[in-house]
This record gives sequence, C-alpha cells and structure tokens, in this order.
Amino acid sequence: MEAVFELSGLLCKKATQACPCGYFGDPHHECTCTPLQIQNYLSRVSGPLLDKRPAEPSSEIRKRVNKARKIQEERFKGLPIHSNAQMSPKYIRRFCPLEKESEELLQNAISELGLSARAYHRIIKISRTIADLEEKEKIEPAHISEALQYRCLDRQLWRR
Repeated sequence: MEAVFELSGLLCKKATQACPCGYFGDPHHECTCTPLQIQNYLSRVSGPLLDKRPAEPSSEIRKRVNKARKIQEERFKGLPIHSNAQMSPKYIRRFCPLEKESEELLQNAISELGLSARAYHRIIKISRTIADLEEKEKIEPAHISEALQYRCLDRQLWRR
C-alpha cells in the first residue's frame, strides 16, 4: 500500500512508485523487480512526470540562469561563498527564512518521506535557487514543492 500526501495542491506518492511492485526506494520494503523492469517502468512513467512545463527555448533558459547567478552574486557579495549550493546551515538561516506555510509544507514532507537534516538543507537550497530563477525574493510553497519533487525523483533513481 502506498502512502500519498498532498504538497501545495500536488499529490505525491511516498517516493512516488518507481517500479511495478511499488517498493523501489521504499525504506521499509524490499523491491522484487529486476533492474531492467525498473528501467522500463521509469521510462514509461517519468516522461509525463518531467514534462510539466511547456518547452522553453534554451536562449530564454540561459537568460534566466544568468539572472539567477547575478542575484546570487549580489546576495553573497563580500562572503566566502558564491552560490546557493555553497551555503552552510548558518547562511541558510540568514538567506532562506521560510514563512509558516513553506516551513509546514517542508516539515510534513520531511516527516512523511523520512528525510535527514542534510536533505532538509538541500531542499531549502534548491528552493532558494528555484525562487532565484523566478526572480522571487521569498521562497514560496511552490518552490518547496518543486524541490521536493526533484528530491523524490532523485531518491527513486539513485537509491540503490
């Protein structure tokens, strides 16, 4: 049986089912599928999951990435770091304060997915980057949700 919970209007299966038996990546059950079965299953399922936004030209993506880099450059001016990925917990507290709704969403997901404190910090850093790409000053629940989706996919694909 799969645990399903809602993240800002998005339904997310616990570590989203990534194989025919449903246990690939589950910390409490052993997957009985072969690597080939898992690969075939993911190739059929992951495309629709990943294709949520309309295609964007690479020139537009480049512009957004460059703007996000400039935002981070300015944010970390005079500090020994240059990007969100380099933030320690101290800098995360300073530059990534979460409003109540975002914090609750993240805490619920951490609890449901059984993620570590390190994963918590990674999700916040990814959320900060997503917000930067949208030129948003604050990390919104939608940014947390998107980062969590990436984390779910990451856990599915690389856990073994």
